[in-house]
Amino acid sequence: FYRMGDFYEMFYADAEKAAGLLDITLTTRGQSAGQPIPMAGVPFHSVENYLARLIQAGESVAICEQVGDVATAKGPVERKVVRVVTPGTLTDTELLNDKSESILLAVHNGGRGRRGLAWLAVTQGELHLAECPVGELAAWVERIGPSELLVAADLASADEQALQAARAGSRRAPALTRRPEWQFD
Repeated sequence: FYRMGDFYEMFYADAEKAAGLLDITLTTRGQSAGQPIPMAGVPFHSVENYLARLIQAGESVAICEQVGDVATAKGPVERKVVRVVTPGTLTDTELLNDKSESILLAVHNGGRGRRGLAWLAVTQGELHLAECPVGELAAWVERIGPSELLVAADLASADEQALQAARAGSRRAPALTRRPEWQFD
């Protein structure tokens, strides 16, 4: 979300995706390389409602605020990312479901047919570690009930199948975030 006056706006593929998920109007603004730029936006005063809907859909959102003075700016106003919200790192009480904890679970290929699990219950400030055989991965994921799964981009096909089964059998399908392999070392 980019703050632009009284709206948070999204552009290109983000705008197209958000328009479908949030049932908001997709329009265009200007051109780039002769092509219209897709754009969608939400009023700043109702951003929390739209943010909650995106998180419930398993999306991650970066919020960029205007940090420069609009009145004195010559050209574009400076913006900075001031907040990043993901399903597994949610701490905003207005966005949390009273019946569920925000849990971020990372799965690491520990070798020898074993998987390392590290999960963080964000609002409780609890970190847990475990190791399991790859054949038990789906059961562990279902038992933990994460809001978001962090996995290596080059996830093994056996792990992929186990995680897909766990997500399908879960009471709430966790968002799946792929990260580079080196981040798991």
